[in-house]
Amino acid sequence: MTEFALDHVMMRVGDLEESLDWYQTHLDYEEKGRWEADTFTNVYLGPEDQADDAAVLELTYNHDTSEYDFGDAWGHIAVRVEDVEEAYAELMDEGVEDYRPPEENPGYAFVKDPDGHEVEIVERDHGARWSLDHTMIRVEDADEALGFWTRKFGYEHTGRWEADTFANYFMKPEGSSEEAMAIELTYNYDGREYDLGDAWGHVAVRADDLEAAWDDLMTREAVDYRDPESCDYQYAFTRDQDGHEIEVVNVDDTEMS
Repeated sequence: MTEFALDHVMMRVGDLEESLDWYQTHLDYEEKGRWEADTFTNVYLGPEDQADDAAVLELTYNHDTSEYDFGDAWGHIAVRVEDVEEAYAELMDEGVEDYRPPEENPGYAFVKDPDGHEVEIVERDHGARWSLDHTMIRVEDADEALGFWTRKFGYEHTGRWEADTFANYFMKPEGSSEEAMAIELTYNYDGREYDLGDAWGHVAVRADDLEAAWDDLMTREAVDYRDPESCDYQYAFTRDQDGHEIEVVNVDDTEMS
C-alpha cells in the first residue's frame, strides 16, 4: 500500500449503539474491528466490499462522556454514491433528517449523524457505495497547510475548487488509487480563526515501518507530539500547523478482525 495513505478518520460519539445502528442501517456499514479499553471503546466501520486501500471510519465512545464540543475547525466526512439524488431520497425514506438536499447543492448533499457530525454525499463513478471519499478540515493559512502535507507526507494535489470567498484543496500521496480517501483542506479568505473542539479526533495515515516513518517525519520537522515509544510502538501522533492531530499507524496493525 502507498506510504502515508489515509487509513481512517476518528470521530467521538455520545451513544455508541445509536451511532452504530445509524451507520449500519443507513450507510450499510459493517464492523471491521473493535478495541475495548477500560474507559473507552473504538469501533471501525466501512462498506463490506470496499477496496483494500480504502479508509475506514473509527467511532470512539468514551464511557464517561456523552456530549462534545464541535468547534468549527472540523468539517465533515464525505461518502461516495453513483447518484446523489437517489441516495438522498433513500435516506429521507429511512427517516434521516433533511439537512442540505441536492436541490440546494447540485452534485452533492449533506446529512447529519445522531451526534451532529456532517456527512457529505458525493457523486463518484469509482469506489464502493458509501465508502469514504474525503475528510474535510478547515485551515487558517492555505500556503502553510499545503506545504505541511506536501513536505511532511509527500502529498500532491488531486483537485481544487476556488470560489469567491473560499478554496478547497484535495490532497493524496503520490500513486494513491481512486478508492483511497483524500484530505480536503478548506481555506476561507476572511482570515478567520478556528476552534478545534473535541468531537473531532484525528485522521490516521499508514506506514510500512512506524519507526522509520517517524524518523522521516522528524527530519522533515514535523511536531513531536506522541512518539512511537510513548505509544508502545503501536502508533504515534503528530500535529499540523493548526493543531489537527494525525496518527501514524503500522500497516500490519491496520488489519482488523
